[in-house]
Amino acid sequence: MFNEREAVDHFVARLRPVLDGLGVTYEVVAVDDGSRDATVARLIELRRDWSELRVVALRRNVGHQTALAAGLRSARGEYVVSIDADLQDPPEVIGEMLTVAREQKVDVVYGVRSDRSTDTSFKRNTAGAYYWMMRRLVGPWVSDNAGDFRLMSRAVVDVLNALPEQRPVYRLVVPSLGFVSAEVPYVRAERVAGETKYPLSKMIKLTVDSVTSFSAAPLKIATWLGLLSFVLCVLLIVGGLIAWGFGAVVPGWTSLYVAVLLLGGIQLICLGLLGEYVGRLYAAAQNRPQFLVAFDTDDSQSSHGVESVELAGR
Repeated sequence: MFNEREAVDHFVARLRPVLDGLGVTYEVVAVDDGSRDATVARLIELRRDWSELRVVALRRNVGHQTALAAGLRSARGEYVVSIDADLQDPPEVIGEMLTVAREQKVDVVYGVRSDRSTDTSFKRNTAGAYYWMMRRLVGPWVSDNAGDFRLMSRAVVDVLNALPEQRPVYRLVVPSLGFVSAEVPYVRAERVAGETKYPLSKMIKLTVDSVTSFSAAPLKIATWLGLLSFVLCVLLIVGGLIAWGFGAVVPGWTSLYVAVLLLGGIQLICLGLLGEYVGRLYAAAQNRPQFLVAFDTDDSQSSHGVESVELAGR
């Protein structure tokens, strides 16, 4: 949750009846991603009447995927469901996910958006382009319209927590592990309250992280651009020699100007692409913690008594 004070009450009002009706023990891990409003205070109030609610507050805003990592590391259930608090992903589907996981004996159940009519045309088109690109760069196992609303078994969560990645993109990491999976379709709803926490800038950042974390395609692009620049340089040299051989007077400033701009632009693009990977190596070498927990309402950190379902929410 990030600045979700307006949505918290609506979220809890729909989530709690669903979980109480499952007939299993559960715990809800509410990860606060450095909210600046009264989100944490309201969660503490709600916890007084809902002992299954656990609040994990991060010291600062670290972003959606890293906050989700904090939730997964805190989760102790046999099954873990990740869901956002804006109610665009319906909590009522959790029961169906759990049933599918048990009956079909699968480790992952993806919530797949069968209808995104509530999203803007721009959001639908950019999301379609994202998944199209990911399937071609990463692999065909990337599911269409499957975000971060999913159920995972303890085996999957343990593997995710053991990964050394600094910037995990779970919608790509989870299917890449190869665990047996199933899908549950649902209709994506409008945000229940507040403003979206995923503007265009964050969508672009997610795309960059997705590409550079799972594919060497940008490096290959840099290679091809380098080859293209080499061919163009050869042609310019040949042209210059021909002009010199015929005794033509060539001022040279135009060709030199174009060549410098062309080669300089290509070099900058290549350096930028390489920089993305070098930056990740730098972050890995620093080995700084991804997040710091300000407090956790659960005082028994070593307990592992929750058996069935746990929610890691952001």
